[in-house]
Amino acid sequence: MGRAMKIARRGFLFGSVAILGGVAFGWYRYATPYGNPLEAGLGTGEATLNPYVMIDANGVTVIAPRAEMGQGVHTTLAALVAEEMDLDWSAIRVIHGPASKAYFNSAVLAEGIPFAPTDDSRLANTMRGAMDIPAKFLGLQITGGSSSIPDAFEKMRLAGAAARMALVQAAAARLNLSADQLSTEDGAVLAPDGTRIPYADLAVDAAGIDLREEPTLKPRENWRLLGRSLPRTDMLAKVTGTETYAIDLRLPGMRFATVRTNPRLGGEMLSYDASAAEAMPGVERIVPIPNGVAVIAITTWHAMQAADAITFDWGPAPYPATSSEITETLRASFTEDRKDSTNRNDGDVDTILTAEDWQAEYTVPYLAHATMEPMSGAALLRDGKLTVWAGNQIPTQALAEAQAITGLPPEAIEIQILPMGGGFGRRLEMDALRQSIQIAKAMEGTPILLAWSREEDMTHDAYRPAAIARVRAKLDGQTLVAFDYATASSSVVESQAGRLGYSLPGPDGAIVQGAWEQPYRFANHRVTGYRAPAMVPVGSWRSVGASQNAFFHETAIDELAHLAGADPLEFRLSQIDHDPSRKVLETVAEMSGWGSTAPGRAKGVAFCMSFGVPTAQVIEIENTPEGIRMTGAWIAADVGTALDPGNIEAQLQGGMVFGLSAAIRGEITFADGMAEQANFWDYEPLRLSQCPPIRVQILENQPHIRGIGEPGTPPAAPALGNAIFALTGQRLRDLPFARAVTFA
Repeated sequence: MGRAMKIARRGFLFGSVAILGGVAFGWYRYATPYGNPLEAGLGTGEATLNPYVMIDANGVTVIAPRAEMGQGVHTTLAALVAEEMDLDWSAIRVIHGPASKAYFNSAVLAEGIPFAPTDDSRLANTMRGAMDIPAKFLGLQITGGSSSIPDAFEKMRLAGAAARMALVQAAAARLNLSADQLSTEDGAVLAPDGTRIPYADLAVDAAGIDLREEPTLKPRENWRLLGRSLPRTDMLAKVTGTETYAIDLRLPGMRFATVRTNPRLGGEMLSYDASAAEAMPGVERIVPIPNGVAVIAITTWHAMQAADAITFDWGPAPYPATSSEITETLRASFTEDRKDSTNRNDGDVDTILTAEDWQAEYTVPYLAHATMEPMSGAALLRDGKLTVWAGNQIPTQALAEAQAITGLPPEAIEIQILPMGGGFGRRLEMDALRQSIQIAKAMEGTPILLAWSREEDMTHDAYRPAAIARVRAKLDGQTLVAFDYATASSSVVESQAGRLGYSLPGPDGAIVQGAWEQPYRFANHRVTGYRAPAMVPVGSWRSVGASQNAFFHETAIDELAHLAGADPLEFRLSQIDHDPSRKVLETVAEMSGWGSTAPGRAKGVAFCMSFGVPTAQVIEIENTPEGIRMTGAWIAADVGTALDPGNIEAQLQGGMVFGLSAAIRGEITFADGMAEQANFWDYEPLRLSQCPPIRVQILENQPHIRGIGEPGTPPAAPALGNAIFALTGQRLRDLPFARAVTFA
């Protein structure tokens, strides 16, 4: 391969350092690029120029190694490579590619450093850059944390530019010309005399070229594909219903499985009676799996019918059995020994605040991910080789799980990542994938497809944690002089990393995410996180800690604005000193006509900086005989550099709808250790008729490019709650809102 194929900038820069010698072993290991995982699977006539580019007789295939779960990331990642290679967009092909450490994600770790996104100091940026080191050693190929675009922005453009450079040099050698006499266009190299050589004809030669210098990236003014809305590469298959998700996979001789595991999550299966199920037509085997059983049948329907016929004796839950007990555990967690972090402690809150000053308590419940495609996965173990087909956000972890279950070496395992019918963090989990491999091991030689029932999916989630916040504050006129924010929840990092076999030391930044790093400047300002005991399994839910902290934080700010007799939007502007954040608030005010609401209607505003993206939202509502109806919604967000405005707009709209769905009716409660909600009839998302028109404006005032998969969600709940207060005078401090008001 054109060994520039060592992709990332560090592959270029540090490669020469290693050659010079005299480098420490650790540094050498860090500077050594991972091999190109595409080389092992090349067919006749195929060539790969780096881990992101593969060429055959039909043209170029771009590897977009992040999970496509509806967010359009494959389109934008492919555009980064295609832009630098001068490819014809209509001919572009995109695949996820293999599980490989070559596709490690360093931007996802940068989110966890204890520096606010608004901190652009040398130290903060050095620390962010230093996250490359642990990321490289971990080699974690992961999609999450709105990190795909920040991680790929430079490395995938470099991959495209390096591929183009190698192809041009191959053409130059063939034509006996210098490279600077040649140009490229729509997937071909052009000579001064009009000779046109397609990349496909040059690929094999280009793959043998070692680049000696780092390619120069196109300046933004020369972009043809980036910076504009492109047709999504997955659009046709999705609108025609022909996309193949894991649950759609069909292979010759395939058998179909479903599972039943203890609904008291983490509890044991004491015994079961499958005699009735075993006698049912179409049932082939019933095999034990951890904490439950798997039923294998000739169809998924037969498997699910049989699973319903099995009786179980389940063990108890290893956590408080009811929602009220869980809430009391959270309330009891505001203690010194449970203190997990104090990421912000400006001034002297304890001296300023007294017991008589304003204070309030807010709560949110557990939430399910409720992906449209329930958890599923297929696997085939045959002749000492394992192939797994799944929608999963951590392919390298999936590879490790497969090794642990089968004992096979990594070269005998293939992980194929398929498009996902929704992720939202749920497919960071390994439960269904592990089960599919365990079933394949029991059914060696037969391809199996595991599909969870909707009920199994909803009741066996790794939920967004329930949480409580307590806020105390003091006003001096319309100035907020003291703000003391404390929140308690179980640790997502502890729970999620624990299930993957990791133990991460230090505080869990997710507990206070979306609270401590807000660009508000109060003279006395403290944010404290308390780590509640591990209870119900919890995991990353779209926007993670910001999803609950934005509701707590922005509801409290709104309450204080009204207490001060100030306009809520002007009150926020008066306390924020970060220009991009101020501009999103000013923009959303202008978009929504803030201050000029029609009779019978009211508007609420909320702001949150999450994943480095300042986002402001306004929601307008009216009171109807059928209940509260949303009549308008506006979003302004700043991503630094907008690579695909249409896709960013769709992500912000989708994030807001996701947040509103949870705010209105989202709630998982527990009784006898089991989740009480099991399907969309009792976990109801926002319906089309309820969704307001959503207008979006994208700003580019920030110095760094940011991802947008999650920032649209956090401000939705507080914007709606603040609108309800503006219209009715009823302040809602607990989610979901449907407990207290009726929605049309």
